[in-house]
Amino acid sequence: MSTARKVLVIGGGAAGNAVTILLRRAGLGVDLIEAKDDWNATAGSGITLQGNALRVLRELGVWEQVEASGFGFGEVGITAPDGTVLHVQRDLRTGGDDLPATVGMQRPRLQRILIDAVRTSGAPVRLGTTAEILGQDAERVSIRFSDGSEDRYDLVIAADGLGSSTRAAIGIPDKPEPTGMAIWRIAAPRPEGVVRTDLAYGGPAYIAGYCPTSDTTLYAYVVEAPRDRASIPPETYAEEMRRLASAYGGHWPEITAHITDPAKVNYTWFDRLLVEGSWHRGRVVLVGDAAHCCPPTLAQGAALSLEDAWVLAQLLTASDAWDDALLQTYYERRVARVRPVVEASVQIGQWQLDGVRDADVPGLMGRTMTMLRELP
Repeated sequence: MSTARKVLVIGGGAAGNAVTILLRRAGLGVDLIEAKDDWNATAGSGITLQGNALRVLRELGVWEQVEASGFGFGEVGITAPDGTVLHVQRDLRTGGDDLPATVGMQRPRLQRILIDAVRTSGAPVRLGTTAEILGQDAERVSIRFSDGSEDRYDLVIAADGLGSSTRAAIGIPDKPEPTGMAIWRIAAPRPEGVVRTDLAYGGPAYIAGYCPTSDTTLYAYVVEAPRDRASIPPETYAEEMRRLASAYGGHWPEITAHITDPAKVNYTWFDRLLVEGSWHRGRVVLVGDAAHCCPPTLAQGAALSLEDAWVLAQLLTASDAWDDALLQTYYERRVARVRPVVEASVQIGQWQLDGVRDADVPGLMGRTMTMLRELP
């Protein structure tokens, strides 16, 4: 394969950073642009990384930093709203037996690790920059950047997230759809006894849970019915989350005591997206949330995005023919894996919405996670 080819990656999140690192390792020229001036280096509270995500992070060469920065564990607990532990389930090691089942970590720390790896790769990075597709032919894509400059690329990889403007620009009409749930999140100090994710179903919220993210931190979340964002003044975010969380027992009182700063509370709706048919038009291809998104009921959003990057990079670096057949192969490999995860994630949430008491949540989780043990 010729390494003279040049690729533009639009978006510096998990998928965009990962594909940049992998393509640069193969000797390809890669430009990365990111709309945010700070490269999203401080956004978010925590993230749950299951084994299949850790497997890709190891391929990126950052596993040691992730391991040192996060909190590894191998179980999930189900509790009653009062904190009584009802069931503890061992997690599957979806990344293989040589990796933990799960690592929780602070999302800004993961982003910083990936940023450093992109910088080390030598890829030119332009922050605060967006791109407009001027046109494409059988060989190249013409791009105009927001600073007025123009360039041509052999391939454009759109990793610009759920609200991807690139997706719309290339004529893919799919848009994210709300699933009927919304989530409050916050990072907080870790109570000494929190050594895994615990989930409480019921109470004033559909789900209340937390995940340790280091020896001293966790992130906590409560899931409720979505409300009009305009009806919730940002200065009341801490009060609103604290009101919901205060109904839960166990470790929750200690966590709730730290929900005081509204600026540290994040509120978002759950969305679903799965682009069907293909994830490319010509020489522009979607990865990550630009192509698919699922509610975090299975904690697979970042993992699926990282897998996209890994599979696409493998295909591109192994072939001289960057054509429709290659990009369709990428889609077919990924959609067969992504679709059941999206459907399972939505179904678990729907059972909560419908109040189905005998829902086979553990069974559906187990079947889906077993599938993820296979290479993507």
